[in-house]
Amino acid sequence: MALPTAGTGAEQDQFWPLPKFYFSVDIGDFTDLPFQEVSGLDVETEVIEYRHGNSPNHSPIKMPGLMKYGDVTLKKGVFADDNQFFDWISKISLNTYERLTVVIRLLDETATPRMTWTLTNAFPQKVTPTDMNSQSSEAGIETMVLTHEGMTSEVA
Repeated sequence: MALPTAGTGAEQDQFWPLPKFYFSVDIGDFTDLPFQEVSGLDVETEVIEYRHGNSPNHSPIKMPGLMKYGDVTLKKGVFADDNQFFDWISKISLNTYERLTVVIRLLDETATPRMTWTLTNAFPQKVTPTDMNSQSSEAGIETMVLTHEGMTSEVA
C-alpha cells in the first residue's frame, strides 16, 4: 500500500484519494446507469461466542462466523416516462425473479475503473418514490434497495 510521503504537492500527486462522485453502475444487461448515489456496500462477519464450562477465563472465545452483506441503496432522479424501478420490482412473483449481477465502479479522472464491487444474485427489495413538497425546489429522487447474496471487491 502506497502511503503519502513528505514533500511538495507536486511530489504527492499520486497519493490523492479518489473522489467519490465519479462512478458507474451496471445492473444485468443495463450498463452505465445514471444514479445520483450508491450506499450500503457493507460487509461484516458475525461473531460466534463460545466458552466451555471449565475454562479458567471468565469470558468467551470469539470466532468468526458467517459473512453478512448489507443491502445496497441506489438513488436516482425522477424523469418523465421512466418507470424502471417499479418495472424491476413488479417482475417479482414468489421466487421466480431473475437474479441479477450488479457491478459498481469507482472511476478516476480518465473514467478508468479503480475499484469495482460486484454483487451476486441481486434483486430489488424495496422501491420508494420521491417525496413531494409544494414548498421545495429540489429535484425528485427515487430510491431502490437491492438485496444480494454476496459481494466481491477488486482494486485496479
